Amino acid sequence: MEASFKYDFIIIGGGIVGLSTAYQLLQKNSSLKIAILEKENHVAAHQTGHNSGVIHSGLYYKPGSLKAKNCLQGYQMMIDFCDENNIKYDLCGKLVVASDESEIPELDKLYQRGLENGLAKNTIIEQDGIKEFEPNLRGVKAIHVPYTGIIDYSQVCEKLAENITELGAEIYLSHKVEKIENYTNYVVISTSQKEFEASQYINCAGLYSDKIAALTNKDIDTRIIPFRGEYYMLKPEKRALIKNLIYPVPDPNFPFLGVHFTRMIDGGVEAGPNAVFAFKREGYHKSDFDFNETMESLAWPGFRKVAVKYWKTGLGEFYRSFSKTAFTKALQKLVPSIQEGDLVPAEAGVRAQACDKFGGLLDDFKIIEEPNAIHILNAPSPAATSSLSIGKTIAEMALARL
Repeated sequence: MEASFKYDFIIIGGGIVGLSTAYQLLQKNSSLKIAILEKENHVAAHQTGHNSGVIHSGLYYKPGSLKAKNCLQGYQMMIDFCDENNIKYDLCGKLVVASDESEIPELDKLYQRGLENGLAKNTIIEQDGIKEFEPNLRGVKAIHVPYTGIIDYSQVCEKLAENITELGAEIYLSHKVEKIENYTNYVVISTSQKEFEASQYINCAGLYSDKIAALTNKDIDTRIIPFRGEYYMLKPEKRALIKNLIYPVPDPNFPFLGVHFTRMIDGGVEAGPNAVFAFKREGYHKSDFDFNETMESLAWPGFRKVAVKYWKTGLGEFYRSFSKTAFTKALQKLVPSIQEGDLVPAEAGVRAQACDKFGGLLDDFKIIEEPNAIHILNAPSPAATSSLSIGKTIAEMALARL
């Protein structure tokens, strides 16, 4: 193993949150010595690279929560970054639709939440106006959200990586963190290739953020439970069925948005996702299985409580996973003309869903501090939209400790 290097900060994880954190640190102090350790051979390899590419408005999030604050601030920061760096995006807007009368109360609550979060341009669309936006959509009432957009977050990450390396940061690819040793005023981090020394480290490891935290703290009260989101793409000749983005009214008790339609920045139209328990943290295929990781999830008391509480919902998600007919039926609730033959399988993603010991699926971002470390233990959607704001928050926390 090669000799150590001295850094002010080591960031573990080369996804959009880790890169944004490095970027914001260097914006505040360009003389900082920063290393990013990424276990894959390229940045944005997992959650960021499998993202559906939506610029979220901040509609869903509890006013005053970290999600709401960072999404609302990060939204404009992301747009400004893209404008400055010639990254393509499209603020095309979306509809959140109530399919029947029973969903209207939740839709109305969502509209009020949007107003509380400052989304004054949102409008209520009655049934006779829905087809002006989406001619093939069926619903009784909808919210039009003009703020929502589409983007390729992998391109954002490539530009972030380019910018931070120009500012002097070093990105070490294919460096899996294996050991962290905490000392009074510094840490030593060992990877598969090198040993690094730094004043502090910042854990942005996504699907493995709890495991990185556990290298120095065995009492972490949060476990990452992986949920795979499976998608279909509309065949090119059927893309015209969807103009922009269509979302159902979400279940307020479940931290997922339900199957929806997303026009992509490259012109494709994505349909999904479901949300099924993954038997491997990076289990992008139904056949992916890791015995140790599966048993770790099943042994977590919080997950067992989640399984008992949501078993009916979970069975429905698994049924849609193995039944294209059932998946199509869920989509037909929104767009009745969609047929099985219109759909082709697409790449899946895995969401790092944090779960506490008591069966709570954490809805908000979770950041915890230790003497030499900051751990981002829950950064689900809208983390990509919020990434520059999250990065700024973390950078301020880190610099105050330096």
